Amino acid sequence: MSDCVGITEITVAAGWIAGLAILALIATGWRKTARAAADPARGPDPVAGSVGEDVVEVAAPIDRPTPVLRRLGAAAVGGALAVWIGAVVATIVGFGIAYGVITLSHMLKR
Repeated sequence: MSDCVGITEITVAAGWIAGLAILALIATGWRKTARAAADPARGPDPVAGSVGEDVVEVAAPIDRPTPVLRRLGAAAVGGALAVWIGAVVATIVGFGIAYGVITLSHMLKR
């Protein structure tokens, strides 16, 4: 019994994955739009006689800026999440590399 995987099996698996990915992309392109299109049959109002209403410019109120403590808190939480996710990724990559080195060194002993 062999632990090796043939190049043909890898190629066939990669082809299936690529084909399914293309099929998924095509399927997402065939979905219905979220909004209905405008009805061109609806024209101007026959009673009012105008196409639309006049546009009036209104000044928007200025919002207060975000407080400094809230910005600092958001930066601290974002930094903590970045460090945590980096540690998780480093652990996974480290285990993967260690497994690869152990597997390859074991193959050299044969």
